[in-house]
Amino acid sequence: MANSRSAKKRVRSSERKRIVNQIAKTKFRTAVKKAILSAESGETEDLSSKISEAFSKIDKAAKIGAIHKNQASRRKSRLIKKIRALTSQKQTN
Repeated sequence: MANSRSAKKRVRSSERKRIVNQIAKTKFRTAVKKAILSAESGETEDLSSKISEAFSKIDKAAKIGAIHKNQASRRKSRLIKKIRALTSQKQTN
């Protein structure tokens, strides 16, 4: 347990920041899952809006500092790569 006033304040502020970061991460993970599920099911007209939403949530998480900007770029790259693979697989079948 923290002893000094500043250490106690740091504990409180760290907890607030942890909760905000957790919310941002949960939102972009959910958006990414929705985009992937949309690609798997073959919903092409709805897919572009889901990808756009996922990119937006990832960028917002990076903007507030929940994730690093390079991690955001990597996640977006991997997401679009996976979706392209899924959609091309659906078209060949």
